[in-house]
Amino acid sequence: MKFSLCIPMYNEQAIIRESAQALSDYMSENFDDYEIIFSNDGSTDSCGDIVKQMQLPNVRVIENAQNMGKGYAVRAAMLAAEGDVVMFTDADLAYGTDVICQVRDTFESQPETKVLIGSRNLSKDGYEGYTFIRRIASKTYIRVLCAVGGFKLSDSQCGCKAFSGDAAKAIFSRCEVNRFAFDFECILWASKLGMNIQEMPVKVINHRESKVSVVKDAIKMLRDVSKMKKRIKNVEI
Repeated sequence: MKFSLCIPMYNEQAIIRESAQALSDYMSENFDDYEIIFSNDGSTDSCGDIVKQMQLPNVRVIENAQNMGKGYAVRAAMLAAEGDVVMFTDADLAYGTDVICQVRDTFESQPETKVLIGSRNLSKDGYEGYTFIRRIASKTYIRVLCAVGGFKLSDSQCGCKAFSGDAAKAIFSRCEVNRFAFDFECILWASKLGMNIQEMPVKVINHRESKVSVVKDAIKMLRDVSKMKKRIKNVEI
């Protein structure tokens, strides 16, 4: 099994050297056949050059000429990936590195799985370290968005998702959303295509300020999800 790990990044100069080295060390120790793809979303700092200069094995950087959004960066990496399993997670390694083997083991033990979504709500300590207000806001945000999208998932917004290689190509070749609502779009397509979707418990290990404004972005995402749902529903497969 070849494993592709995709890391979207935008202006991550402060952390990317440490993250890239940690990922390279972990993958080389635990996988025989793998690749790590850093998808540089038009960064204005030198994070892309830093990764290239490190010359790590089985690591490549794909460049987006301008900042298009996390959804665009993830989509570019997913379509460039060559693995039998393709995973994306955040550049700050919010969920640590052991989650990568957890993903691999799940796909090996449950070969019918096509989409695997990390969930902070399935783990009793998934939100450990979050302030009470941030935890409540995040949970409410997810429930409202899932209600609009028609999902029964416990954590659609977790920044840790994986796909079988064929599912990744089928889903992301159809995706159009460039920014934060891309998570919903890929889930909508997976559902539309009748794919087996599973969840697994994850825990936030590395915390930093969220780039999502709960109120501002939630309103925009509710609108985007509603539009996506109608658009995808009308597509004939």
